[in-house]
Amino acid sequence: MIYRTLYGAPSQRFGSHFSDLEGMRRQMEHLFESFGDRPLGRIGAGVFPAVNITEDADAYYVSAELPGVKSADLDLNVTANQLTVAGERTISEEAADARYHRREREAGRFSRAVALPGDIDPEQVKARLVDGVLSVTIAKAEKAKPRQITIQ
Repeated sequence: MIYRTLYGAPSQRFGSHFSDLEGMRRQMEHLFESFGDRPLGRIGAGVFPAVNITEDADAYYVSAELPGVKSADLDLNVTANQLTVAGERTISEEAADARYHRREREAGRFSRAVALPGDIDPEQVKARLVDGVLSVTIAKAEKAKPRQITIQ
């Protein structure tokens, strides 16, 4: 009996079951408040846009999925070894009285910076957007390209 009372386990006191439930309710409210203003079930869609990075001897190739984004709404920046894709995705609004059964598509501003494995030539970058897929070709800097060494 003493162990339960000291360490917060349910006890045999009158009304203790209700106080235990009240404590659990307070803890659940605190947990849900930690989610902030986000509605339950919409914690986040993950990283956007999804990106693949590949390379060959001369360049890095970045592919990013950007469904519904127009090229005019995108901003690309490159630095010594980083590519940043930023922009805004707009989605047509549903009726004001629409009841959602599932809501996974998000609209709004986004920014994604990806580190490239080596130095690049920022003057040699090509980008195109076709069918919602952004393809960026970034030439490697001369010092980052592999060199064939002849053995004497």
